[in-house]
Amino acid sequence: MRWLITGAHGQVGTDLQRVLAEASSQAATVRAVGSGELDITDRAAIASTVADFAPDVIINAAAYTAVDAAETDEDRAYAVNATGPALLAAEAARAGAKLVHISTDYVFAGDADSPYEVDASTDPRSAYGRTKLAGEQAVRELAPEHGYVVRTAWVYGATGSNFVKTMAKLERSHDTVSVVDDQRGSPTWSADLARALVELARSDAPAGVYHCTNAGDTTWCGLTRAIFEELGADPGRVLPTTSAAFPRPAPRPAFSVLGDKAWRAAGLTPLRDWREALHASFEEAGEALREHAER
Repeated sequence: MRWLITGAHGQVGTDLQRVLAEASSQAATVRAVGSGELDITDRAAIASTVADFAPDVIINAAAYTAVDAAETDEDRAYAVNATGPALLAAEAARAGAKLVHISTDYVFAGDADSPYEVDASTDPRSAYGRTKLAGEQAVRELAPEHGYVVRTAWVYGATGSNFVKTMAKLERSHDTVSVVDDQRGSPTWSADLARALVELARSDAPAGVYHCTNAGDTTWCGLTRAIFEELGADPGRVLPTTSAAFPRPAPRPAFSVLGDKAWRAAGLTPLRDWREALHASFEEAGEALREHAER
């Protein structure tokens, strides 16, 4: 199979390349491009790349993820999160290639008290969420038989900056840290997500919307305490606080837990519990996760 990966230098894009390289039993020809190699908002560039490479699968891991900045830069966020996926979807449909597009829990209002399933009503409360929802809609409309929208949440990995690395740094520099305890979601290791995306692309699952996160849920405070445990530090140093204590330009969902009924119904492998995945991430990529803590 021939795989085109956009957003190749991010957390998920990097892990996708690793997963495909390790899958020696199934031959994979991979072209992985970052924004410097392919501007996904450029129609001609996308058409040329797809025509030249002729992928069987396109995985779009490119996104504008600066949630707060999007509040005052929505046009740029829309270009990357909506226009780009629309262009990729149109070319995927024309080429007969599968398009796996990564989306987010931010398409929901975040005020539920039970996991959001794929058919739950969307109601984004931020510019980031609105632009990501527009991207989903474009993929479903332009590639109805070839497009897969995969919503995920609270992703962390060895590449780039993320919450786990930030908390590892704060563990070294602060006696105590105060972390919000009124936002709930499912921390998701990018390596587990990458493996799941590859499984989906290789499967006979029908096109449509799926949710994919590590199982179980916690709060940001609960996650931080678990990170401290992995660092050998006292989790009691992590103090709970409220979202009101940390006002941000963009509202954060209070509840981001995504249900995986559609994923299971398609015969796909459910992801392991978030706590088990966090431990595995430190076992496998602990040096990278601690890199900010050492500076």
